[in-house]
Amino acid sequence: MSPRPLATYLATSAVALLLLTGCETSGNQGISQETEETVQTKLTEGVTTQAEVRQMFGAPGNISFTSGGHDIWSYDYAEMKQSALNYIPYLNQLGSSAKGTRKQLVIMFNARKVVRRYALMESEVIERTGLFP
Repeated sequence: MSPRPLATYLATSAVALLLLTGCETSGNQGISQETEETVQTKLTEGVTTQAEVRQMFGAPGNISFTSGGHDIWSYDYAEMKQSALNYIPYLNQLGSSAKGTRKQLVIMFNARKVVRRYALMESEVIERTGLFP
């Protein structure tokens, strides 16, 4: 094989590998663009109702209840980018890795179904499986 076709093959392979390292999203798209500041403009403790929250963010991913009769709604969203190593034959059988951002919005409602407290948490995450941890 001459050097020129080999260089072309390697360049093409590198571009294909970069294109394959796409993003995966999961969870509630309604909070994907939210920040602490934007949530503060939408939610007011003691004022915003459950119906208004559902209209803004959609159905919660999880609902739990406190012993005091308060509802807790959770919204989760994650955007992860797969490592290029995940797409290399044979090497990908040893494990995989991804990194990205995870958000969680947790809202507690009082007995009148009005926002009592809320928090938006955002964190960088790295997930590894197999031999990569």
